[in-house]
Amino acid sequence: MTQQSSIGTKKTKPPREKRPASLADFVIQFRWIVAVPILLPISFLFYQWMHWRAAIRAYLYGPPSEKKHSAEVQKVQASIRKRNPTVDGLICTARAPWLGVALRNSEHKRSTRYEVELGGLSSIVWIDTNRKLMKCEPMVVMSELSNATLPLGLAPEVLPELDDLTVGGVINGYGIEGSSHIYGLFAETCTAFELVLADGTLVRATADNEYSDLFDAVPWSHGSLGLLVGVEFRLIEIKDYMRVTYTPVHGDLKDVAQAFCDAYCPRDLDQDNPKKVPEFVEGIVYSETEAVITTGQYASKREAQQKGNVINPLGRWYKPWFHIHAQTALTQGSFVEYVPVRQYYHRHTRSIYWEGGLIVPMGNHPLFRFFLGWLMPPKVSILKLTQNDAIRRYYIQRHACQDMLVPNHKLAEALEFCHETFETYPVWLCPHRLFKKGTGTMLDAEKDFDNDKYPGDTDYAQMFTDVGIWGVPGPVIRQEVWDGVQATLSMEKWLRKNNSYQCLYAVIEQSEEEFWKMFNPTLYTSVRKKYGAEGAFMSVYYKVSNTKKVKQVSGVSKDKKL
Repeated sequence: MTQQSSIGTKKTKPPREKRPASLADFVIQFRWIVAVPILLPISFLFYQWMHWRAAIRAYLYGPPSEKKHSAEVQKVQASIRKRNPTVDGLICTARAPWLGVALRNSEHKRSTRYEVELGGLSSIVWIDTNRKLMKCEPMVVMSELSNATLPLGLAPEVLPELDDLTVGGVINGYGIEGSSHIYGLFAETCTAFELVLADGTLVRATADNEYSDLFDAVPWSHGSLGLLVGVEFRLIEIKDYMRVTYTPVHGDLKDVAQAFCDAYCPRDLDQDNPKKVPEFVEGIVYSETEAVITTGQYASKREAQQKGNVINPLGRWYKPWFHIHAQTALTQGSFVEYVPVRQYYHRHTRSIYWEGGLIVPMGNHPLFRFFLGWLMPPKVSILKLTQNDAIRRYYIQRHACQDMLVPNHKLAEALEFCHETFETYPVWLCPHRLFKKGTGTMLDAEKDFDNDKYPGDTDYAQMFTDVGIWGVPGPVIRQEVWDGVQATLSMEKWLRKNNSYQCLYAVIEQSEEEFWKMFNPTLYTSVRKKYGAEGAFMSVYYKVSNTKKVKQVSGVSKDKKL
């Protein structure tokens, strides 16, 4: 079946009105003056702590165990049980809003709330190499997962690229990687969730126990059903290197979309054949006419070191940023190289994809990389700590940071829409296998997709693509009038119309009614009622939306639309 597209003849758009420069423009343009001498050293120290904290804690308190995990969970339970529902606000974590990796702050924490500390839940509890399972606590970050598993020849089925994304964040929120066309999102690789409910009860939810409905409802719920305190997930065997193939694409956005899908979706629909489907896939769209598709296959050290093969330790501080390195395929043509597997997993960390270049414009210069590259990346959460409301509003109005999950057969139209609405490049493409649930989960495959399959689809899952739109839009670069709020509203409307989804880490502008047209509320609503979350935990829309938050009054007996 050929991919369909409604892209028509391009229309010449009238020039946009110019806008005057502002103080915020100046502050954003020259923030590197503060970022380089202050933010980067502080970020470096923070990352060192994250790297060594497990070893330090093990030295001081002994290795992690189920007993120690249970003790930390009991603290959470005791804290929740102390809450007075008639006086205290709704339950949320005590984590400071600026600590989140997302560029938007957690605006819901401006309201009255009852905070529960989860900071002690930051250990890997155990790794079972025989069953290929792992259990950890929600504050463990991705770099700790790879540090713990790779020496064992294992890795999580899905390992999101940025070092300091937390396990709890990628489950309650959004966790995707270049292997998601096989395994789905990070949350879909999990086998059990431990949650503390509104009354302080601890439950372990799995796909086949009495809490199976809760298990299905946790992903994307943003902590609005209970507090996640433990996670078990699957591991796979891996090798020392990744054989990475870089393939350039020249043409229009329809050509880019087709080339991306062809890289991992056999046209004969033989999607589960490992000989036809690479283990990792991603696309970087550099303009409306150029992109590079990268695919990865695990490779042994022996293979990588064979004569004639190129080994590129691209994770070293002095190396070019990954997206800049990949871009060279546009001029030199397709090429293959071998990358140490951990460096490949975290290939976008040093540059925060390409957002790092907006914070440190000279960050990819060879001299900067050689002398100061070891200080990268800047920590977004620390940068957020220095921002006032005016700067936050600037980001909402003149900066794009959104992810669209679209069915593959809509990808070409999505890219054209992104160009017309945002004109932000590069654009990230990452595949996502959306498993057919049929239980009323917030996300599900399109109805009857399995009766009219496109390449990438199977009887049990539909292939989607994450379209990552991050950076400064073209009109803003040209100092033209561009309204970020209206662009987001247009994107949300397009997604609702095309059976697609908005990733909830980003700024949400749509109304609550529109939100629940995009996402299915059936299971989420029933689970909220069944397990007592209403009147105890903030609803997911309230937590993620950009609506103004006002203080709550005491006497919280039900959710309030604030």
